[in-house]
Amino acid sequence: MSIQRTVAAFLVLAITGGCATTSPRPTRSEFEDIPVPQGLTYQVSESTIIESPAVKAARLVYRGRLEVSSLSDAMRATLETNGWRYVSSTSVDDVTKLVYEKSGSSLEVRLIDGWWFTYVELTASRSLQQATK
Repeated sequence: MSIQRTVAAFLVLAITGGCATTSPRPTRSEFEDIPVPQGLTYQVSESTIIESPAVKAARLVYRGRLEVSSLSDAMRATLETNGWRYVSSTSVDDVTKLVYEKSGSSLEVRLIDGWWFTYVELTASRSLQQATK
């Protein structure tokens, strides 16, 4: 009987798991003035966030199925709308790099055209103002 119960429990889990829908995870951004376009999924295992009393830095990785050229245009428009100053851009093979700066902050956007997904790496650092004592 215990085998029958185990098999029954497994079937119930398999059926309910197959019917469950997953909602997309909200797009994560550690910096409120760095918007992330819709259609990208945050990659927790590939991202790093470092924070100290003086500096906050992050490498945030996203992936999706978007064209690099339209993604580049969208990133540039939204970043400049949020006060980021365009510094430079380069494109080599399947990687486009955009560099921006803002008072006390720097940002590098890498757009990587992968075989199946497009990856977006946001590497940012910001000086934090320390509270006066």
